[in-house]
Amino acid sequence: MPRASRLRRISLLTGALIVTACPLSAAKTNLPVAGYAASPQFTDGRFRNPNPRPATGLLKMLRIIGDALWNKPADTVPAAAPPVLALTPEQLAQAPDHSLFRLGHSTMLIKLRGGWWITDPVFAERASPVQWIGPKRFHAPPIALADLPPLRGVILSHDHFDHLDYDTVLQLAKTAEVFLTPLGVGDRLIAWGVDAEKVRQFDWWEGATIDGVRFVATPAQHFSGRGLFDSDKTLWASWTIIDEPQTGPSLRLFFSGDTGYFDGFAEIGRRFGPFDVTMLETGAYDANWPHVHMQPEQTVQAHIDLRGRWLLPIHNGTFDLAMHPWTEPFERVSALATERSVALTTPRMGERVDLHSPQATTPWWREADVTEAADVAAFKRAAVP
Repeated sequence: MPRASRLRRISLLTGALIVTACPLSAAKTNLPVAGYAASPQFTDGRFRNPNPRPATGLLKMLRIIGDALWNKPADTVPAAAPPVLALTPEQLAQAPDHSLFRLGHSTMLIKLRGGWWITDPVFAERASPVQWIGPKRFHAPPIALADLPPLRGVILSHDHFDHLDYDTVLQLAKTAEVFLTPLGVGDRLIAWGVDAEKVRQFDWWEGATIDGVRFVATPAQHFSGRGLFDSDKTLWASWTIIDEPQTGPSLRLFFSGDTGYFDGFAEIGRRFGPFDVTMLETGAYDANWPHVHMQPEQTVQAHIDLRGRWLLPIHNGTFDLAMHPWTEPFERVSALATERSVALTTPRMGERVDLHSPQATTPWWREADVTEAADVAAFKRAAVP
């Protein structure tokens, strides 16, 4: 077998392990140190979902890994890098409040009360415990990590590698003022060397008000872990963000992190909705793991449960973490949104979204493959004598 093919299959194996069960162990994955006995979600030393997640048996795990190694479709990775709108520090400095820039996967840069907040920041080349193998980015971030403005805060949903990037966190810790995390994830950051004074961690339905903006850790249906022996030792969460200034328009945002579909969306909608924009995961789904990632149909239903106005699909377009074509999440959610009269915005990476007046966008995800197809066609025409 050619070396390139061997490396790709090993990379796919790493991706399958990251997505489905216990990510590979690494020296940087220090275990959390605090106890969480008071949390209703914590039982027998681990955090739990309200609806228990069925265990992944050995045979099923082997089938999933086998599919990733031998039956992976070619179109799970784009033929060419997707279009990205480069961002500059000057553009960010001029952006008004309630601007959002999608930087990739689940990384969103949001301006609130003059301060910048970032969700699940991952600037690594690979969503992996090591940077020499594992799921590789389809595109570069629209702005370099070093060019980000000083952050008011970092919002983390859970500790998986495609949401919590060790090197990114340590770089941001130099200037970011606060880290908001679910229980246990904050302890992990402190163990990595992040100043404990900057870290605030919460159980579900807990939160804090910072600069007049309310942040609430809300439930999600998922799991956690970064090593072979720390499964569900830290909590996972979605986030509700509420900005209600004394003057000017208010804003309610929902950020899902990773989650399967569950009745918690309706409860969050009752407590905090309606939401102006819901940022809901739509990608890395599969029939083999329905309890931890939503199908697009469930994404749209979750948006409706939350009483959302605009749906912004996330968790797609950056990493190859499942068996579906990389464009499929966009195509399916777009069709479903039209069918169910849901307002949908799918910004390019780096494109500004006005959170008060989002706009429907063009299907940019088709551009890379169309460009590649045109190049191939031109080559074939040139080759004809």
